[in-house]
Amino acid sequence: MRLIKHWIATLGLGLGLGLGLGLVANGAAASPAEPVNGKDYRTLDKPQPTESGKKVEVIEFFWYSCPHCNAFDPTLTEWVKKQGDHINFKRVPVAFRESFVPQQKLFYTLEAMGKVDELHAKIFHAIHVEHVPLETDQTITEYVVKQGVDRKKFLDLYNSFGVTTKAHRATQLQELYKIDGVPTIAIGGKYLTSPSIVAASVGNVPEPALFAASLQVMTVLVNRVAKDQK
Repeated sequence: MRLIKHWIATLGLGLGLGLGLGLVANGAAASPAEPVNGKDYRTLDKPQPTESGKKVEVIEFFWYSCPHCNAFDPTLTEWVKKQGDHINFKRVPVAFRESFVPQQKLFYTLEAMGKVDELHAKIFHAIHVEHVPLETDQTITEYVVKQGVDRKKFLDLYNSFGVTTKAHRATQLQELYKIDGVPTIAIGGKYLTSPSIVAASVGNVPEPALFAASLQVMTVLVNRVAKDQK
């Protein structure tokens, strides 16, 4: 399930998931109350600065065309809502190759227009259910216009210096965090976790159990960072 940049370049497959948690063999979630470094999450060699103040920064590195990001998104979105003001949640679209950039710009344009909440899930649905190829400037523009977005306003922002700068910064963050697969969750600038290592660790387990256990580990790590920040 984990997809490294070399695989993307050579095979063009969807990116895999990122970190594993303890599950029992039948797929039911074991207790991830004490996740293990190197197994259930990774610790960055060099912690990254965060901009969340007293809140815990949580970043999702994702790619709209990744089937695992699509599958994880509803569960992750519900978890984020439950955290309330405890966390500062950010999405960062990755670019492992140049063809990813239009989707980076799509996300940051929607963010600038205040339309991420309205269209984020719809974009996943369009790509993975309706099989709409949202990979180029033209196909992306035609799609968002059909969703009622003003063409000129969208293109002005899509081609703006501000959006281009954010896309470049997203790629820099991806490199600083050493992201090699998505979805991957960064917590507090210190930890990386995601569902894929658990799949690699315990074999074929039901996706809902995999996601639930991943969120439990994320919660433990958020609480750990919050405690350290006091």
